[in-house]
Amino acid sequence: MGEIRLHEGELNVMELLWSNKALAAKDIAKIIKEYIGWEKNTTYTVIKRLIDKGAIIREDPGFICRANVTKRKIQDIETQALLNQLYNGSVSNFITAYLAEQKLSGADIAELKKIISSQSGGKQEKL
Repeated sequence: MGEIRLHEGELNVMELLWSNKALAAKDIAKIIKEYIGWEKNTTYTVIKRLIDKGAIIREDPGFICRANVTKRKIQDIETQALLNQLYNGSVSNFITAYLAEQKLSGADIAELKKIISSQSGGKQEKL
């Protein structure tokens, strides 16, 4: 399975599956109708696209849908796409730009130091 990119509507369906493990397409359509207002045909179209992309596996009988990709994997793909698009793929450029606009507490700074230290193999980096 290649890299799967999902748009917001597809993520709505995937969130349901990540939370519920498996749902019948008709149940997905009912939930989406209630919370987002989509008609059944729209939901089924999105489900079909997700099946075609390999994000969902369809099981019969009952048109049961299961996620075929983890939320973590999609988060990683979308985060990398955002970094590539806006920050030339640079995590440090993103973090620098983001943190420049934030007011961090001492606890936040300590937690960030801990994360960076664990990523650098235990060597304490100067922040």
